[in-house]
Amino acid sequence: MVFDHAGNEVARHQLEHQQILPRPGWVEHDPVEIWERTRTVIAATLNAAGLSARDLAAVGIANQRETTVVWNRRTGVPYANAIVWQDTRTDRIASAHEKAGHGEVIRRKAGLPPATYFSGGKLQWLLENSPRLRADAERGEALFGTVDTWLLWNLTGGTSGGAHLTDVTNASRTMLMDLRTLDWDDELCGFFGVPRAMLPRIAPSAHEFGGTASTGPFGGEVLVGGVLGDQQAATMGQVCFAPGEAKNTYGTGNFLVLNTGGELHESKSGLLTTVAYRLGTAAPVYALEGSVAVTGAAVQWLRDQLGIISGAAHSEDLARQVDDTSGLYFVPAFSGLFAPYWRADARGAIVGLSRFHTNAHLARATLEAICYQTRDVVEAMAADSGVALDVLKVDGGVTANDLCMQLQADILGVPVSRPVVAETTALGAAYAAGLAAGFWRDTTELRANWSQSRRWEPAWSEDRRASGYAGWKKAIERTLNWVDVG
Repeated sequence: MVFDHAGNEVARHQLEHQQILPRPGWVEHDPVEIWERTRTVIAATLNAAGLSARDLAAVGIANQRETTVVWNRRTGVPYANAIVWQDTRTDRIASAHEKAGHGEVIRRKAGLPPATYFSGGKLQWLLENSPRLRADAERGEALFGTVDTWLLWNLTGGTSGGAHLTDVTNASRTMLMDLRTLDWDDELCGFFGVPRAMLPRIAPSAHEFGGTASTGPFGGEVLVGGVLGDQQAATMGQVCFAPGEAKNTYGTGNFLVLNTGGELHESKSGLLTTVAYRLGTAAPVYALEGSVAVTGAAVQWLRDQLGIISGAAHSEDLARQVDDTSGLYFVPAFSGLFAPYWRADARGAIVGLSRFHTNAHLARATLEAICYQTRDVVEAMAADSGVALDVLKVDGGVTANDLCMQLQADILGVPVSRPVVAETTALGAAYAAGLAAGFWRDTTELRANWSQSRRWEPAWSEDRRASGYAGWKKAIERTLNWVDVG
């Protein structure tokens, strides 16, 4: 996506890439395909808009954060497919760290529980299961990165001197970085058997990461000035720069982020403590986050695995055929349950099913599941912070589904607000890059760009809201203790 100074979209192009599912619970991506698709969408966007490298102030990167890539420094070839954040093959590794007493240290230093979600366990698994990787990693021949690091390295020259860096937001999702020092921690790296030689240098989110190679998709040198994990990028795109401001992004999963300012808040309610962003040499800004593994991915499941819808828009049309789910609940715990439960033993369940129910009821229950999982996180956030939401700022692909957003307002009991630019993840990455390049002066200038596109007010009665949520909590109980872990 290309944005102008007012934060308006100038041009875009997008492509899906393959979701590789080799075994139950395993989710992989092909890093080479991701890089090839990145090259293609950059070239197509510039061509469609009639732009060149000279027209761009800076480039920003946002990425799915915990997805783990390892590749060879000399050849640029990955040792294996990327292990995606949703992948659960590391459940026994996470359980072993908890049993060994590492969990308390990981929570205190990294702000995260030992869970399959995060990169450290995925990297440990690759080091234990990929031939030659351990020896190459010790020598510094093998490089680790989340997808931002992989793309940055390739954009800035790859095997010809590509920059091996990440930013604080992505590093804060590895279980390997100390939130207070903002550096890799020897004790944490030791838990996972990770050699420091393979780790990228950690930089601020708005920073001069390097120039794009002239042989790359931009066809010239442009400053890469912004790198942010996708949810932190969306937090910037929604201009949540003040403590107490929150946003919810609806993508493959749901991610609710609450700005807590310069203070670290250790969650007592199943949330994550993370870095919201760091702009240049300024002090870091922290956040509480509630991460839900499967929301938009559940709609994809209706399309790809069940074949009951032709596309995301069809899910809304189908769900509108019924006024409610008639007692049907769908808990899409395909990868276990993330916040606020953190139960790797959970698996998906459809409950309350009778012969009366149709695919329309299941489609509606899928949309409600997105909204109920968000309410779980909002309840935990209120318990941790003492802050009750007045309005929920929303963004991401699912916000195009008007029925789902109305259900979100109904289930939460607070208004839901969508900005004019719904793709705030891309916008936030652009903001970070533009700040590093001086294209924007400060965050006050960015805040002036935000405007509302649509607002949904709650319509359910308190009784309907309470009884619906009570049913959801019962459905959650049915998903637990399904898989033996550890």
